[in-house]
Amino acid sequence: MTGLRPIEVASLQAKLGYEFSNADLLVRALTHRSAGKHHNERLEFLGDAIIGFAVAEAFFHRFPEVDEGTLSRMRASVVSGEALSRVARELGLAEHLILGESERKSGGRHRESILADTLEALAGAVVLDDGTERARTVVGHWLLSSIEAVSPHDVVDAKTQLQEWLQARKEALPEYTITAVSGSDHAQSFQVQCRLPSRKLSTEAEGSSRRRAEQSAASLMVAKLVHHDPV
Repeated sequence: MTGLRPIEVASLQAKLGYEFSNADLLVRALTHRSAGKHHNERLEFLGDAIIGFAVAEAFFHRFPEVDEGTLSRMRASVVSGEALSRVARELGLAEHLILGESERKSGGRHRESILADTLEALAGAVVLDDGTERARTVVGHWLLSSIEAVSPHDVVDAKTQLQEWLQARKEALPEYTITAVSGSDHAQSFQVQCRLPSRKLSTEAEGSSRRRAEQSAASLMVAKLVHHDPV
């Protein structure tokens, strides 16, 4: 086993609430592709599935009357890259990542996508180390706070809110336009304008993806509309 000192392994496993029988799986899960060919992407694929299932099962049992669409949005809010990277930071994964030199120098240790992918890879490693049932329990422990923080009333996204608000008033739907793209390929930033043709109103917001920028611009528009026309 290489890449982690025994004291680091013990510290991380205590935070994870799981002790690996095969510590090489732990190292593989923490290894980004920039560090060599023995990286975590296959484990990430497996972990993505077990995380999605664990979260879906939790919401299915907690909210027996909630429809499929709402359950899907609730699950999406917990398994998004932003949400998973937050859990990864809480578990202290950043300090244990095994990265190539270029990725270390470019700030990869704190990059949202890498942290989220690593959490998924760790979930996949637990599946291989101790089976699906154990992995579901461990993943449920990691995501418990995130799961408990979500309710069916919280998951209508800003774009949907804006669309429903306008449709209720028989107004034209919003138009979203990318006004600028900056940054390198792996760290792009999108500037998006949200415009309401019927009201000659517009907002602009920035995000790490087009979707996030659109959601932020829509959220600003909702706030503007509610402030000026609350009824």
